[in-house]
Amino acid sequence: MSAPRGTVFLERDSYRRRRIMDGARILPVAGFVLILLPVLWSFGNGANIAAEAVYLFVLWCVLIGAAAILARPLRSGLKRDTPPALPPAPGGALDDPATGLVAPDGPKPDGPDSGGPESGGTGSVR
Repeated sequence: MSAPRGTVFLERDSYRRRRIMDGARILPVAGFVLILLPVLWSFGNGANIAAEAVYLFVLWCVLIGAAAILARPLRSGLKRDTPPALPPAPGGALDDPATGLVAPDGPKPDGPDSGGPESGGTGSVR
């Protein structure tokens, strides 16, 4: 006979966040099934297009509302778990804010305003 297992204690906030994440994962599947219901209705009798359109619009609004309700606690949980942002690089603003990369100081590539070969000049200063 094996020894009884100890209970696993999960922190209340993390448990609740995981259940909300489960709900957010199942919401598109449930929405897909509910969107297909009018197709099943139209097989039995004549199609009532207006009622189906109202059903789809109301379902669309309910799915958006449910996603917003599920997203709010998840967003606050992510803010709490996110590490602080890195400070900006010394020497000024970032050249590419999306990646956080800073262009090195050095010669710039030839361009129309650089006086290089592409601008028609000789590249030298007189």
